Amino acid sequence: MAREHQPVQLACRVLHVAESGYYPWWDRVPSNPLVRHAWLTEAIVGIHPASRGTYGSRRLHAELRLGLSIHVSHGTVELLMRRAGPRSAPATSTP
Repeated sequence: MAREHQPVQLACRVLHVAESGYYPWWDRVPSNPLVRHAWLTEAIVGIHPASRGTYGSRRLHAELRLGLSIHVSHGTVELLMRRAGPRSAPATSTP
């Protein structure tokens, strides 16, 4: 709400948070997991188009793990794919 130029006091009151906690939160350095997720998301978004959009989460996980030696769980890859939006192309079958 504060980003939409609403007063901080009003935003804190609506969200039921203390105004004294808002300013330290705003100036806080991003956490390590947040930084790692951003870095992994960049890697996923880079790998996905290289596969012509055909890799799903399992193949992306394998590429990260085996191809780039990045240790990451399947669940994290699935979560970051959902957030970032890359979808694998549907399998085509011939009649």
